[in-house]
Amino acid sequence: MQKIKSLMARQGLKSPQESMADLSPVENFRIPSKEELRELRELPVDPQAEQEIINSIEEVYYSNDSFDVMQHELEKLPPELNLQELEEYRDKRKRQQAAVSKKVADLILEKQPSYVKELERVTSLQTNLQLAAVICTNARRQLSVSKEGFTEASLGLLANQRRRQLLTGLLKSLRTIKTLQRTDVRLSEMLEEEDFPGAIQLCLECQKAASTFKHYSCISELNSKLQDTLEQIEEQLDVALSKTCKHFDVSHYTKVQLAYTLLGKTQTAMDQLHMHFTQAIHNTVFQVVLGYVELCAGNADTKFQKMQYKDLCTHITPDSYVPCLSDLCKALWEVMLSYHRTMLWHEEHDKEKNAPTPITDEAGASETDDSLVDRSYVKKKLEHGLSRIWQEVQLKVKAYLLGTDMSNFKYDDFIVVLDVISRLIDVGEEFCGSKSELLQESIKRQSVNYFKNYHRTRLEELRMFLENETWELCPVKTNFNIAQLHEFRFMGQCRSPSVSPSRQVLPGPGPEDRSLFEQFSREGNPFERQIDNKEEETENVLASNGYESDELEKSVYQDYDSDSDVPDELKQDYVDEQTGDVPLKSASRETLRSRKKSDYSLNKGSAAPILTNTTLNVIRLVGKYMQMMNILKPISFDVIHCVSQLFDYYLYAVYTFFGRNDTYESSGLGLISSRLRTTLNRIQESLIEMEPTGEGGSSVHGGPGEDRKEKVPSPHLSQLVDLTASGTLFGLAQRVVATESLVFLAEQFDFLQSHLDSMMPGTKKPFLQQFYSQTVSTASELRKPIYWIVAAKAIDYEQMLLMMAGVKWDIREIMSQHNIYVDVLLKEFEEFNQRLSDVSKHVRIPLPVSNVLWEHCIRLANRTLVEGYANVKKCSNEGRALMQLDFQQFLMKLERLTDIRPIPDKEFVETYVKAYYLTENDMEQFIKNHREYSMKQLANLVNVCLGSHINKKARQKLLAAIDDIDRPKR
Repeated sequence: MQKIKSLMARQGLKSPQESMADLSPVENFRIPSKEELRELRELPVDPQAEQEIINSIEEVYYSNDSFDVMQHELEKLPPELNLQELEEYRDKRKRQQAAVSKKVADLILEKQPSYVKELERVTSLQTNLQLAAVICTNARRQLSVSKEGFTEASLGLLANQRRRQLLTGLLKSLRTIKTLQRTDVRLSEMLEEEDFPGAIQLCLECQKAASTFKHYSCISELNSKLQDTLEQIEEQLDVALSKTCKHFDVSHYTKVQLAYTLLGKTQTAMDQLHMHFTQAIHNTVFQVVLGYVELCAGNADTKFQKMQYKDLCTHITPDSYVPCLSDLCKALWEVMLSYHRTMLWHEEHDKEKNAPTPITDEAGASETDDSLVDRSYVKKKLEHGLSRIWQEVQLKVKAYLLGTDMSNFKYDDFIVVLDVISRLIDVGEEFCGSKSELLQESIKRQSVNYFKNYHRTRLEELRMFLENETWELCPVKTNFNIAQLHEFRFMGQCRSPSVSPSRQVLPGPGPEDRSLFEQFSREGNPFERQIDNKEEETENVLASNGYESDELEKSVYQDYDSDSDVPDELKQDYVDEQTGDVPLKSASRETLRSRKKSDYSLNKGSAAPILTNTTLNVIRLVGKYMQMMNILKPISFDVIHCVSQLFDYYLYAVYTFFGRNDTYESSGLGLISSRLRTTLNRIQESLIEMEPTGEGGSSVHGGPGEDRKEKVPSPHLSQLVDLTASGTLFGLAQRVVATESLVFLAEQFDFLQSHLDSMMPGTKKPFLQQFYSQTVSTASELRKPIYWIVAAKAIDYEQMLLMMAGVKWDIREIMSQHNIYVDVLLKEFEEFNQRLSDVSKHVRIPLPVSNVLWEHCIRLANRTLVEGYANVKKCSNEGRALMQLDFQQFLMKLERLTDIRPIPDKEFVETYVKAYYLTENDMEQFIKNHREYSMKQLANLVNVCLGSHINKKARQKLLAAIDDIDRPKR
């Protein structure tokens, strides 16, 4: 560019700026003259040659303006200068310079018009710029005036106004912040008042307000504090929720649920609630048991607090076991009642929510859907929680039950335990419909263990009672009934035998269809009732003395006839479904009236039942056993089996003391039936521990192991009982008391059969039916062998045989006077009658007893007569007539002494006497048909009667027939 400028300078041209300085705005540019341009054209005109010259110029000359040409040329000079070469080089450079100058001049001349035109535009632009500068100067001056006079004042006012508005908003925000900071105190007050919904509502509003002012640094801290407060509220709300597990309060629970609804954690609340109920059960039972353990330990040792609940239960003492169990169940009842009332609250709440409400927007619809989901979840959770809660209760009570060995508990304490557990099972059935298998199994285990030990002890006691029993009459009132014993009071509470015994224990004070949760919803506790019942366990069954006066007896009969103190169920007749028979009822009006009319005529004493203290103890024991069955049905078969053993042992003892005799079979009277014999053998094999008889000392029937444990040694009659004195009719009073007390006991068992049958499992009912048909019904059959011993010794039958042997029977004339042995025998019967009268003054002799005694005596007398007739060596027809006369005289006088009709074995004597008149053929048939006679008696008929009428061969034939009849008996 500098080269161009220098060239222009040499050509006399100026730069545009220099030209503009010389020209006025209206002058034209100066045009170079033709002479100037011509000078430039003097250079060679061959374009190609010029271009070659230009191209020969080195590139370095075009590099930049700072290039030093002279220095470059000087550096190119050779070390030795040659003038000619220098001149040539100089000419070359000149030609190059001339070509470049000419080229530049051509270009300038070519662009001259554009240059002029552009120069004009530049001049115009310069003029406009000067004008704009003037305008800007004026504007700046005017703006300066406006700024000083108007803008600064007005904008200052606007800024101040804006600042005022900002400060006003800031003041409002500060006041809100101050209020937010003060809400902490109000939240604390609301939490103390347990107004959880209000506290949560306030906290949520504060959080919403805090989010509005979150741009303040202090609010970020406050927002964090509010979040902490909300978490604290949730913690306290959780504590408040846990309080409802023990003492449910509607208003309190309503607040808690509303609070969880505001938090949107209804489902979480349900999960927490079930966890709290489970924890409440654990804490409750642990604290109850711990309190009793520490109380009984009597020291301040805290080792018990660190124990597991299951281990803690093993430290309960027997004395504190029952009250601790009662308190345990009371506490668990409170928890279950709270859960039950919680469910009721939700049911009522759902009913209110199910009321139709119009939905106006989508938000409302969405809220309703969420509410339905929550309510459905809560309902399912509560229903599922029923079984879980009850399972926890069962596990805790089971651990308590199995933690102590109850085998040595007192009966009353164990009954209370059964009663409490039975009530708890009832609670479980109403709570969730559970059959409480865990409780049933655990209490069954304890019951079987306890009952085996208890029954074994009772059997030993019964043996002791029997061995010390003097068989004196126990004076009871004439209207005595087992329902008057407090052991049988539970039967009056039973609505019917078909009702499950587990449901009979808790007869509610109100309508029977009310559940326990309805009865004790507001107050009371179902596990407090046994305390109240103990006050009612009073009885008055013993007479003031052995006999009551006629007036007292009459009033008692009137009182008894009214049946005012006997439950309706006990007045109903029981009809055996198997046989259709109606058993006799103890102390029913018909029985009492029949006793009044039919008891031994000389008896002027009381018509009260005949029983002993031992009988009364057995009856009470049966009542206790039945109480245990009534409360706990699963062990009913074991208990009924033990009840049958009580009766078996009593029956066996009475038989052993008064009825065992080896002469039964020889009497031919059939005193012991096959059924009774089978029963006695069964009792001896299954229950009686026989004394060692073998070489090894092993018992005959009792083997080692469990069988031996269940057996009891055979009882021995007390030495105070004398059965050999003839003056007392060989202990007839004791025999009557023993036998009739057994019959009375059997009557009571008959009366209890319907109740026992209702509690016996269906698969075990045949055992009960067999027990009644083969054992209980045989009690009255013991009268025959027991009273036969008295009848056999009361009259001297041997004397009568000796007197009959002295009578001459081969007389030839018919006698009109009977023999003296008849009078002697009748006198024996009169004395026997008198002694019966004497005995009846001390012990009432019932009609069946007197009938059996008279029947035995008459049978023995008649059989003695036949035996006497069979001893006759010679006899005529007149002698046979005398035999009939003697027997008819005996019958006539005997009928005056006794009311028995017909006279027993009358045909036995008459048939034998008449057999003397039979022919040979008739005698053979007689021998075949009358096997009740002994071989000796039949042989006498053949030898004495027919001996004079038949030959020896016929006689041998008849004797052979007699021998054939007797052979199977050997």
